[in-house]
Amino acid sequence: MIDHLKHMAVFARVVDKGSFRAAAQDIGVAPSRVSQTITDLENHLGTTLLYRTTRKLALTGEGRALYTRVTEMLRSAEAGLNEINATMQDPVGALRVSVPAFLATSDLSTAMAAFIKRYPNVALSLFYSDRRVKIIENGFDLAIRAGGLSDSAMMTRKLGGIPRALVAGAEYARARPVPTRPTDLEDWDWIRYQQRTDTIDLTSDTGETERVTGRSQIEVDSADALYYFATQDVGASVLPENLAERGVASGALVRLLPKWRLPDIGLNAVWPDSSRRETLTLLFVRFLAGELGR
Repeated sequence: MIDHLKHMAVFARVVDKGSFRAAAQDIGVAPSRVSQTITDLENHLGTTLLYRTTRKLALTGEGRALYTRVTEMLRSAEAGLNEINATMQDPVGALRVSVPAFLATSDLSTAMAAFIKRYPNVALSLFYSDRRVKIIENGFDLAIRAGGLSDSAMMTRKLGGIPRALVAGAEYARARPVPTRPTDLEDWDWIRYQQRTDTIDLTSDTGETERVTGRSQIEVDSADALYYFATQDVGASVLPENLAERGVASGALVRLLPKWRLPDIGLNAVWPDSSRRETLTLLFVRFLAGELGR
């Protein structure tokens, strides 16, 4: 039995990921090794656990029964590790974390670097993407989310806010009259971010609020792409402050309407209420909240 505990854990990972290749990538081994592990487990049990087709895997009746028991076993093992970690000054383990790509060079990433320095026995696997991932289905322990939250069944903690700036390419802006209020930008070209609405609300330093809807010839699904196209002088856009500051410092971008302010984007940590690594997850989230709250 002891020899096959690892085999059963690999079997559960294959079921969770939906394929040998995805499970192998998650574990860090070759797909052929994962396939052989499942075959060895089936030979040991004398039964077929998975139906294999060219398109997908499906559990047999015996496979479903074993998967239920194995997941219970893994949860118990994780709970035991969590209890031990809770009493240790130097926690041990690994976390898979999804992070917005535009925060790759930001205070958030700086805080995560500080975390691994503080806890050298905790490994972080960070996946940077501007697309929202499904936390449980994709095997993440938690996700850092910018903007509104939709995972009502998840645990959340606010980490702070992300300042934004209204910018345009320097050459593009110089070719147009200097805007004094948001409505002056209605006939400007805009670079649209697909995850954001077409309208932008701004508030002046006197408390006046205006909404602008710009015309868009190009839209992108990446904040880094927003930054790049803005530097190519094809229009105005709203950027996270860390990207805007970079462009302004280089002279490629200029700030527009400096007396008008955009609302910050909320930054939140999101994780399942039954996290496999609850203690590590909470430690990580609390650390980030503390670092970003300074």
